[in-house]
Amino acid sequence: MISQKAQYALRALIALARAEPDEALLIGDIAEAQRIPKKFLEQILLDLKHQGVVISRRGKAGGYLLLKSAEEITFGAVLRIIDGPIAPLPCLSRMAYRKCDSCVDEGECEIRHVFARVAEASRQVLDTVTIADAISGGVALPEIHQAS
Repeated sequence: MISQKAQYALRALIALARAEPDEALLIGDIAEAQRIPKKFLEQILLDLKHQGVVISRRGKAGGYLLLKSAEEITFGAVLRIIDGPIAPLPCLSRMAYRKCDSCVDEGECEIRHVFARVAEASRQVLDTVTIADAISGGVALPEIHQAS
């Protein structure tokens, strides 16, 4: 399950992607339109700014804009920025691998084998679908290959 913070981040990015080119959106406007608590949105946009996804502009035409195009921002990248690794088990994380305390042999772990398939299918979708895909409604999901 993704966090509320990640859902808010995705909604904010979709709002920014729908804005006119070079139109900066104010935090208050995004928060109101997307029903996101303003203080929470400030932290989310700061995290996204530090990771080079959005940029802030000061002054009369100030606000937030996408730094990357909506076609370049995948759901997987956003989830990793906000929630961390995309893995149902610590032993399946590519970013923060940790051996499971109760596991004797990862190679023989039946639970790990099942959740490895789940994790790979999830990553295939999340690392392929972009903010632009979500906006267009044309989310073409990648073919999920079954292990035989």
